[in-house]
Amino acid sequence: MKSIEGNFDNSEVNNLLKKHFIELRSVSPAGSTHVLDIDGLKDPSIKFWSLWENNNLVGCGALKFLEKNHGEFKSIRVADEFKKKGIGERIINHLIEEAKKLKISKLSIETGAGDFFLPARNLFSKFGFKSCPPFAHYKDDPNSCYYTLDL
Repeated sequence: MKSIEGNFDNSEVNNLLKKHFIELRSVSPAGSTHVLDIDGLKDPSIKFWSLWENNNLVGCGALKFLEKNHGEFKSIRVADEFKKKGIGERIINHLIEEAKKLKISKLSIETGAGDFFLPARNLFSKFGFKSCPPFAHYKDDPNSCYYTLDL
């Protein structure tokens, strides 16, 4: 699997991110949506990668620096035609490896508490992420779940 950092101008990447943003906004109550749009992902505190296999966009993911050694996963998305093929695990593995290269020793993630987000919660648990209190700017919210992993 090949990864490309940035690449927001690629039409396939752009479309995947727009779909991600629209879908997550549609399944999360107002005030409980923490998905970033493309401009939000361009923040200097965030590194973003699109992931490709045989010239096909299979997914994407981002890593936001919260503190020197603490990062947050953002915008993890598998392209629809590649769902249920282990791509989510490969994206998480890629992000963990990138975090290690960047000397990040703690990873955190916020995801939804609803049924739509169950596959994501199961995936994070599979990688050893443990439930934790809200971190960074997040607050207690019945619509959110928070996880952390020490690398």
